[in-house]
Amino acid sequence: MPHSSKLVILDRDGVINRDSDAYVKSLDEWVPYPTAIEAIARLSRAGWTVAVATNQSGIARGYYSKSVLESMHQRLRELVRQAGGEIAHIAYCPHGPDDGCDCRKPLPGLLEEIRQALGLETLADSWMVGDSLRDLQAGEPMGCRPVLVRTGKGRRTEAKGEGLSQAMIFDDLAAYVDWLLATEADSAD
Repeated sequence: MPHSSKLVILDRDGVINRDSDAYVKSLDEWVPYPTAIEAIARLSRAGWTVAVATNQSGIARGYYSKSVLESMHQRLRELVRQAGGEIAHIAYCPHGPDDGCDCRKPLPGLLEEIRQALGLETLADSWMVGDSLRDLQAGEPMGCRPVLVRTGKGRRTEAKGEGLSQAMIFDDLAAYVDWLLATEADSAD
């Protein structure tokens, strides 16, 4: 059974794969960062649980369908599995910004879905990794530790400097995973 202190929740676009201001609308446009796939697999192999929480308003906007999104997520799972890892759960919000849902980040609904799907009592002390402030804000009420990566919109988010006082900042997902696994090894010594 997973434990919240060994859970890493990742935003998708800009953290795992290249982001696009025009939306990632097809499997061809879904281009993972090569180091991100390996980083996820390394977490898994080290006994960490990895989940994904992603806003996908392109569905509500009619840019792509849920089945296209599922094909992207299936490809993500395959690549991580081929690298020796696993993604425990992918939660996504298909709604637009004005739909009044409770799952669109910065609201914590996607994280609550992950908590329930993994059978956890709490997400306290888990990690929320994103490239935008709203990713980190979604984790706040759930007790997640915030991590900003500079990929995707991360550099812009860092330059604004708002709401990042508690966040750790890394160049990319691989750099964060390097730090996390090294820290874990140091504390085990």
